[in-house]
Amino acid sequence: MSDSEDRRGTPGMCADGDRTLRAALVRRIRRGILAASAALSLLVLPACGSAASTDAAASDGLAVVASINQWGSMARDLGGSLVSVTSIMTNTNVEAHDYEPTTQDVARFSSAKVVVVNGADYDSWASKAASSTSADLVDAATAGGKSSGDNPHVWFSSTVRSRTADAITTAYRKADPDHASRYSALNAAWHKREDALDKLIASTRSTTKGKEYAATESVAWYLADDLGMTDATPSGYAQAVANEGEPSASDITSFQKELAKGAIRMLIVNTQEADSVTDTITTSARTNDVPIVNLTEQMPSRYDDLIDWMTALVRQFAKA
Repeated sequence: MSDSEDRRGTPGMCADGDRTLRAALVRRIRRGILAASAALSLLVLPACGSAASTDAAASDGLAVVASINQWGSMARDLGGSLVSVTSIMTNTNVEAHDYEPTTQDVARFSSAKVVVVNGADYDSWASKAASSTSADLVDAATAGGKSSGDNPHVWFSSTVRSRTADAITTAYRKADPDHASRYSALNAAWHKREDALDKLIASTRSTTKGKEYAATESVAWYLADDLGMTDATPSGYAQAVANEGEPSASDITSFQKELAKGAIRMLIVNTQEADSVTDTITTSARTNDVPIVNLTEQMPSRYDDLIDWMTALVRQFAKA
């Protein structure tokens, strides 16, 4: 998402541009440190790596591995006591794009009967690890009709959640046909809860429809779209971030001006990608009394499952 403006910005903006470039370097270095720390913690303290999960290799039940904890929670809800689910990523301080699986992670994939990945290039490391196993693979993005190049944060989409749930149930019934009817019953119970969330989204939409928002990253785009909101993130800034680049000084200034004008009704901030640029933007939002919704990519530990998390976020959006 980068525009054609010179990265040096306008006269007087050179210092800001330099700070932006330095922030980019710091951001990339920090990503590498965090990813390495996560890998080391899994090797040295394996019980802590999946704190919200059950180790599939060590427990009874159909062995299931999910790349990220939001899909792991769904896999657990749909399998109940019949499955043993391990989520590889549960840390909201490490981004799935940058994660490198450990030897222990790969071993977990090899022992799984069902593997659930996000897809759409979000967790390619997990898709690669699963490809060399005999496990039934559920790709959430593919199940929801998304592919490479689409916004990969598909768990925020009501349609993708529903279709992925059905794909997981199909995989369970295939891997464990003796309990097919039980998996179908658990699927029906899950859909009852998702239907309640969809009703909340529909009722909230009457308030949020047409409201303009901006985002430091397009993480929650699907949820905002389900709520009928309009993405008003300045195009230059949005393009730079989508291409994993750094917004130019002029992009940041444009964002600040839009916040000051009052046209943006809400700012969505991905706190997993906080840096000096997002700090500048959130400060501007606060200065101009623009409500802020903070969120992460991985599901925070305080939520029991994906539906609980999405329900809380819908209420946050409505309040903001």
